[in-house]
Amino acid sequence: MFGNLDFDVIRRSAGYLFFDGMSFTLTLTALTTVIGGAIGTVLAMIRLAPIPVLPKVVTAYVNLTRSLPLVLLIFWFYFLVPYVGQWLTGADRPVHVGAFSSSLITFTMVEAAYFCEIMRAGIQSIAASQTNAARAVGLSYLQAMRYVVLPQAFRNMVPLLLTQTIVMFQDTSLVYVVSITDFLGAASKVAQRDGRLVEMYLFAAVVYFCFSFAASMLVRHLQRRNEFVH
Repeated sequence: MFGNLDFDVIRRSAGYLFFDGMSFTLTLTALTTVIGGAIGTVLAMIRLAPIPVLPKVVTAYVNLTRSLPLVLLIFWFYFLVPYVGQWLTGADRPVHVGAFSSSLITFTMVEAAYFCEIMRAGIQSIAASQTNAARAVGLSYLQAMRYVVLPQAFRNMVPLLLTQTIVMFQDTSLVYVVSITDFLGAASKVAQRDGRLVEMYLFAAVVYFCFSFAASMLVRHLQRRNEFVH
């Protein structure tokens, strides 16, 4: 069986796999991490803020988003966003958004919900006395968060944030449902074109494992460093 394998197909398709496929996967992962992390941090601050109504709205959003399958949300945003754009702009027909934009919106909003919970845990891990002390010297809630709480929370939560980013990196393969060519999608197209399914899917698995394993080693290193600091 293995004598019939042709791994040279990987060399012949390397440019397409990495410059087209992997570049998209890494771009989507990076953009989602930055934007979703920023939104998630704001949502976490709202959940913990002493204000009425909004914390409950954010809690409902987080719980709903985390309860639905990601592939369903990708479909939902892909077909819904054009009609939302039509409604907002008053256009005669659905606004063209594109597969990439709808995927970015989907992953950003979903990851924002997960990052929100991670950052909420990080903020709550900081002693309340520090927040009270910051408020006592005249800082507002936002200033106390910005200068006192968030820097410490980020340091504590970096391993968890990176772990969630690894999961997101793996989940980007779901964009195949809207016909986007990510790394796995590129490998699948090469596999079907050349009739080399075993070689290409095995190679894709190895690449995903290497990226995820290297990132997990970084997470472990950061966890040990945090334990040493504390």
